[in-house]
Amino acid sequence: MAETKYNFGMIGLGTMGRNLLLNMADHGVPVAGYDINPDQVAGFEKEGEGKPVKGFTDLAAMTQSLSTPRAIMMLVPAGKPVDNVIEKLLPLLEPGDIIIDGGNSHFTDTVIRDKYLDEKGLHFFGMGISGGEEGARKGPSMMPGGDKQAYLTLKPIFDAIAAKVNGEPCVTYIGPGASGHFVKMVHNGIEYGLMQLIAETYEMLRKGLQLDNQELHQLFKGWNEGRLQSFLIEVTRDIFNFKEDGADQYLLDLIKDQAKSKGTGKWTSQVAMDLEVPIPTIDMAVAMRDLSKYKVLRVKAAGVYGGEPAALNVDKEEFLKSVEEALYFSTVMTYAQGLDLLYRSSIAYGYNLNLAEIAKIWRGGCIIRAELLNDIFDAYTKAPSLEHLLLDDSIREQVARSLGSMRAVVTSAITAGLAIPAYAASLTFFDAFRSENMPSNLIQAQRDYFGAHTYELIGKEGVFHTHWMPLPSKP
Repeated sequence: MAETKYNFGMIGLGTMGRNLLLNMADHGVPVAGYDINPDQVAGFEKEGEGKPVKGFTDLAAMTQSLSTPRAIMMLVPAGKPVDNVIEKLLPLLEPGDIIIDGGNSHFTDTVIRDKYLDEKGLHFFGMGISGGEEGARKGPSMMPGGDKQAYLTLKPIFDAIAAKVNGEPCVTYIGPGASGHFVKMVHNGIEYGLMQLIAETYEMLRKGLQLDNQELHQLFKGWNEGRLQSFLIEVTRDIFNFKEDGADQYLLDLIKDQAKSKGTGKWTSQVAMDLEVPIPTIDMAVAMRDLSKYKVLRVKAAGVYGGEPAALNVDKEEFLKSVEEALYFSTVMTYAQGLDLLYRSSIAYGYNLNLAEIAKIWRGGCIIRAELLNDIFDAYTKAPSLEHLLLDDSIREQVARSLGSMRAVVTSAITAGLAIPAYAASLTFFDAFRSENMPSNLIQAQRDYFGAHTYELIGKEGVFHTHWMPLPSKP
């Protein structure tokens, strides 16, 4: 009998790698997986019993089991581990084989790996994958970018396993180079912003209105049935209602208020600063995760300054309606900032990104999937060269409708001493964005005064410098 050949290989049988392979096997794709940990391999084969799957603890054996051209995805931690795996793979591969980096690699690393592997005759592309454990198993959103020929070879597999919205797979070719990993990075930056906004909403409702977990659960349940419908609102709804078996307390109330991260939000902020693109809601979300780690210092500061805010002096029912509007407003600002970064990076890096297609594949499978993405998809479908999401007529109408509530919520929360920096950043970003004349002329005058950095004049060509030091007074 001929030896069985598998159509797709995976390096790393953790939760994501294992579930992606099982997803493929569900769609009739024979798959092979490698992991250094024999328990992971055994668990994979047990879950895949009766399906075309095979686990290996020998990388060479796994590679040899694949049909040619071989297609191998790496799902290992970003950074040096990816390079180490590539070096182990190289002696086992032949020209024309395909390597996919499915992890959250920094896009600049992907650029280097792409060039390196191309010189060795191998196809390579980076693919952002979103959806977590459940998405990988039942249908993720995927963002492949780089070697288009390699992607098209594997497109039938990815189309089959992707999440579907209206019957369409949530995967598309993103663009050349490291565009796939870049788009996934920005996706994660938007995710940071949305999570921080929801956390600040929790802060206002828990401390400001003294809502208990069951009231919060019911509130978020209702919100998830309206225009705030999203994966993150849905999981937050469930978190408020969760107790472990036999426990008296809600698990949320036992979790430390120190948030960790894997770096993608920070990378988003860093590259936005490099490209001079303002994304203050996302920046603030990154900063607040960092501040949450200052637990000991925060406890000391609470002792010095007093840590408890005042209760909100508001009509409860009216305030809850306003918070729903304000959260929607801030959510729009977060997506708008992330999409603006994609728009600007597409020009800077030559990615030629299709923002309508990106919004389309984010509607299902991924962590930031939301009802709002249908409106965003419509906006970029109507106007593919739309310079900024906030200039779309439909989005403009929705933002205008929520603006009064946004101002009321921010004012009330700040007056009560509640920390809502991402909300405040969203509002002040909007007010600056719509400002025909910002006070930046004063900044330019200051720069020229102390550093001779020059300035430009309204209605007059050229750059100018002034000796600002006052003339000596006459005796």
